[in-house]
Amino acid sequence: MTPPAEDWSARRLHFVGIGGAGMSGLAIIARELGAAVTGSDRSESSYTGRLREHGIEPVLGHSAENVPPGAEVVYSTAVPPDNPERVAGVGRELHRSELLAQIASLRRCLAVTGTHGKTTTAAMIVHILREGGLDPAYVVGGELGDTGVNAGWGHGEWIVVEADESDRSLLKLSPEIAVLTNAELDHHSTYSSRLDLEDTLREFVGRASLGAVVWDRPGLLALSPPGALAYDAADTAMSPRGSRFHWRGLEVVLAVPGAHNAVNAAGALTASALAGAEPERAAAALTSFRGARRRFELLGTTAAGVPVYDDYAHHPTEVAATIAAARTLAPARLVAVFQPHLYSRTRALAREFGRALAGADIAVVLAVYPARERAEDFPGVDGHLIAAATADAAGGRVVAWMPSFDDARRYLSATLREGEVCLAMGAGDIDALSRSLVS
Repeated sequence: MTPPAEDWSARRLHFVGIGGAGMSGLAIIARELGAAVTGSDRSESSYTGRLREHGIEPVLGHSAENVPPGAEVVYSTAVPPDNPERVAGVGRELHRSELLAQIASLRRCLAVTGTHGKTTTAAMIVHILREGGLDPAYVVGGELGDTGVNAGWGHGEWIVVEADESDRSLLKLSPEIAVLTNAELDHHSTYSSRLDLEDTLREFVGRASLGAVVWDRPGLLALSPPGALAYDAADTAMSPRGSRFHWRGLEVVLAVPGAHNAVNAAGALTASALAGAEPERAAAALTSFRGARRRFELLGTTAAGVPVYDDYAHHPTEVAATIAAARTLAPARLVAVFQPHLYSRTRALAREFGRALAGADIAVVLAVYPARERAEDFPGVDGHLIAAATADAAGGRVVAWMPSFDDARRYLSATLREGEVCLAMGAGDIDALSRSLVS
């Protein structure tokens, strides 16, 4: 692929599903580069509001008429081939990963991959580099707490991106620095086995021309090229206000809770130092890191004074880590609400989800958010599988199966009491339920 020039004024791009976290960021960057940008989505989201702030007006609903003449039609794996806008763009289609690769080729690329922690680690790197005066460009999967957006075209030499392993699209990138946070089989419709996933990750981190940065675990180091930089946060001390640990002899203080976030921070610091950030300044910068949207995000409190947190966790390891982080707040009771994401993941990992959710005092399980999958292709698979597995593991603690948001809202409004914490998790639209609980 020939890297495009930074002046994209001759390009017209139409984004199908522009209101998603990844697509909205690409749209914002494309417009900053000068392209004419349009797009559509099924419904409003927090990202559609951000797009309007950048001069992009999303169309609600999908129709062939939405596609401007001659536009390149940008789509993600979640958009099926029979989408009318994709049909209208036949011959001019561009997968989102191809557009990301074009954008990443304009700067020195620092890419973060792994099953968990990509968004938080990438957001931390962006925060460190910005605080260090390196002003990177970035495209990440969540709005940053300090910028309020998920993408920007800084003036520095680096671009920080998430490298998505879910559909192997990370292999479109050729980074100078590659960060590998972890490796667990999560996308069962893409990978036939864990070995298949590991082969993909090995190929990706092997492309890093300056260096690979890898969590210090034997299985991950085995996937990495010689000379990879290992990181960890082995001496993490937790508190209700966050955590602290040491990195290269420097004390790092985080305001975001959870031992997993300390590990994310260690990876972000190691990658940032390799990119040229001054270590002392980098460590100090994380004190002011406010997190990313939908990553243990405090939305507000209910009428009864119960804080409601929202998190993107959608794999058993993520659910367990987020529940552990919520426990550091020392609630009288922890009420966890979970929306399963994808029928294939629910079928493969129902028992593991049950064990993870059993760490809450009360677990509420919702219906599956199907995303790109169809219920008829997975007979007998629904959220009740996870609710039953949670009840098996919960040792008599309360487990509620609430398929609809309305049922869950009524139950939670009647159940939550002062002194408790409500934690909502999932990669679908569960944040709409969470926000409806907040007064």
